[in-house]
Amino acid sequence: MKLKLLLSLLLLCTTVSIKVKAQNRPDKLYSMSGIGFAFPMGETSDYFKPKFSTSLGLNLGLGDGGLFLYPKVSLHAFTFNQITPDAGYTYTLQKGRATTYLLNVALGYRKIVNKWAFYGFAGAGGGFILTPQVAVNISTLQVTQDNKSNGLGIAEGGAGIEYNIGGANLFVEASYMYGFSKIQNRAFNTVPISVGIKPNLSKLLNKLK
Repeated sequence: MKLKLLLSLLLLCTTVSIKVKAQNRPDKLYSMSGIGFAFPMGETSDYFKPKFSTSLGLNLGLGDGGLFLYPKVSLHAFTFNQITPDAGYTYTLQKGRATTYLLNVALGYRKIVNKWAFYGFAGAGGGFILTPQVAVNISTLQVTQDNKSNGLGIAEGGAGIEYNIGGANLFVEASYMYGFSKIQNRAFNTVPISVGIKPNLSKLLNKLK
């Protein structure tokens, strides 16, 4: 349900962006998909270990310069080693899996040099991180696992490099993500690094006109 909500918000951004009047710039509208890892920093590494990450987003050009709007959904997976049990639970879970469903909306700037492009961005958003928790029934010898939903706001800033291959750009991107709420009574900070592709939807839309 939470993933559907975040994807619905991203789809809304897509619909709005397509309706924006086209301007004379080659990077008016990109879609973005990437894979990689999110590396926990500081206290976060006490309970999270990197597993893998995926991200989906859009780059919507603003004006005739290099500014762009960057909504992005981050689906980071971590190995979760619980430090203290949640309220109402007795046992801690080790080597579980935690997943983020985070939406960040950033403002960025892109500089194009021949086939290369360099960009930076900063923004904020929020979402949920699902962490597993486990209950043990001694009498029936059964273990029950469910997920705790941790809501939090985030701030994210980063930079990337792109290489144009015609109708799309290959990219490498790194950022720093800071959470305003704590998990396991510790801060949430991570450095996502991803590689992927950005199809140029501007060219596709121009061909459909």
